[in-house]
Amino acid sequence: MTNRPWHNLSPAQQKAAEHLNGPLLIAAGAGSGKTLTLTSRLFHLLRSGIRPEQIIAITFTNKAAQEMRNRVQFFLDTEQDTTLPKLDALFIGTFHSLGAKILKAEASRVHRTARFTIFDEDDALSALKKVLTALNLPKDTYNPVKILGRISHCKNELRTARNLPTTTKMDQNFVSIFEGYEQFLRDNNAFDFDDLITKVVWVLEQFPDRLAMYQQQWQHILVDEFQDVNTSQYRVVKLLAHAHQNLFVIGDDAQSIYSFRGSDFRNFLNFEKDWPKANVILLEENYRSTQTIIRAASALIAHNTLQKPKDLWTKNTEGAPLAVSAYTNDEAEAWGVTEKIRTLLRQGKKLGGITILYRTNAQSRALEQALIQDRIPYEIFGGLKFYARKEIKDIVAGLRYAFNPQDLLSSERIGKTFTKAVTQNILTALPRLAGNLTLPELIQFFIEETNYVAYLERHYKNMPERLENIQELIHFAGTFKDSQDFLERIALLSSSDGRPKLQKEAVKLMTIHMAKGLEFNQVFLVGVNEHLIPHERSLLKNEDVEEERRLMYVAMTRAKENLYLSFFDLPSRFLGELPPELIEFTKVSSYGSESKDWDDEAIYLD
Repeated sequence: MTNRPWHNLSPAQQKAAEHLNGPLLIAAGAGSGKTLTLTSRLFHLLRSGIRPEQIIAITFTNKAAQEMRNRVQFFLDTEQDTTLPKLDALFIGTFHSLGAKILKAEASRVHRTARFTIFDEDDALSALKKVLTALNLPKDTYNPVKILGRISHCKNELRTARNLPTTTKMDQNFVSIFEGYEQFLRDNNAFDFDDLITKVVWVLEQFPDRLAMYQQQWQHILVDEFQDVNTSQYRVVKLLAHAHQNLFVIGDDAQSIYSFRGSDFRNFLNFEKDWPKANVILLEENYRSTQTIIRAASALIAHNTLQKPKDLWTKNTEGAPLAVSAYTNDEAEAWGVTEKIRTLLRQGKKLGGITILYRTNAQSRALEQALIQDRIPYEIFGGLKFYARKEIKDIVAGLRYAFNPQDLLSSERIGKTFTKAVTQNILTALPRLAGNLTLPELIQFFIEETNYVAYLERHYKNMPERLENIQELIHFAGTFKDSQDFLERIALLSSSDGRPKLQKEAVKLMTIHMAKGLEFNQVFLVGVNEHLIPHERSLLKNEDVEEERRLMYVAMTRAKENLYLSFFDLPSRFLGELPPELIEFTKVSSYGSESKDWDDEAIYLD
């Protein structure tokens, strides 16, 4: 066989890709070729005769899922073997996409129809506010955002209103709110995002015949970024894989940084306990960074007690020492960073290969000011998601109502946007036309009947941008034959999928959380201060400090060639955990003068 996709795989990667049956945990260090290993595994299953419809591959973003699909398709095309199967029936998607797929078939078991609506966070918050009003509970006492967060936490931990404590009046009211919220979802033929997992767990546990059917249907289950799964997501995986045990999971516990979203990396650490027959393969060769960066990052993460130890190494060059700089304040730090960027540009480095990372969004202010004044092109990696923009949400509300007239929140959004007469007309017409018009035609009808362009012109200045957004929505809708698939797709888009396309010639600014999965030639990690990283909110619990250390590890391992660390005020304890022989230290005074005294009591943290 020529041009085999694993012709460049390491022995460990190849062993993982060609694993036969049974549970397998791949502990993949930073930059160790995780995606290549996972996609090679998928290809091997297909090449071995496993039918595409018998495989599900689960990841956390639609972007990652598409990349996986593209790579597997490339492998199939490279083989030039017409007997190999097509990918149409292979499920590669997010947990929520899988949940939506299952609930479409099982909707009646959870008192919905197959044309249910998926509520986003704004929809869920609106629903909760209505419940609070109906129960006559004051919003200043029962903060809707906090209550919704608590409900979400309960759902992710598979706790229902029935098994919550009712000791205090507050507890009793929370149970009433939870029950009212669930009833509102049922009445509106809707699910929230958490339901796409928790309701699936309920169906699989309450209906053994359906569970057996799915277990028989999906003979091989692959899970990407396994360190990020939460309790309910892991329960779905365990239920589906229990019969055949063909569970392939891959990830890095050292890069588990999303506990605030409910992820629990103990699922990763306890895998061998949960699956006694499991094999474990370590991917320890890093293909991204210099030896110096890998040694420093490994020394840092070694201070964590809760981890699966790995001996990360690389064949890459030794590279330059880590540049650690101390400044008097954040303004001086920002100017120091821009000066170093100017030096890199004079040396021929490209703007697109430079990023500035920080722990919190608020840290960008001084950096942006310095970059603007120094006329260095930059962009914030993040911002408002496409489907969070008003013009898009208005039109999508119309589409949602057209195909699900029980969707009260969508009809109310339309009512708040347009006059009573326009609202009554459009709400009457949309469901009638839903089955007769294509999605682009239905959008065009909505725009014309509501005189929507004139409405936007009356209320907003940036009309060209808003019209471009609408045209993009129409174009995207035109690629779907099934309206339900379109509405499901846009509802399931995760925050990371909403990130804007990166410009090539601009310095990238982003939080460390946003940087996970990316790599850059030159990385500036700023604000490496105690109370920033580790963040002051994490200092009370050791497990929280360990997550902050993992966050620092993620930031460091984004760098391919050079890593610049800087701080002001009190340096982070993490700097004291880096091997001093790998550091070149500079202290910059308020007058710009520099010294090399790393042991200065004013800046050294033991």
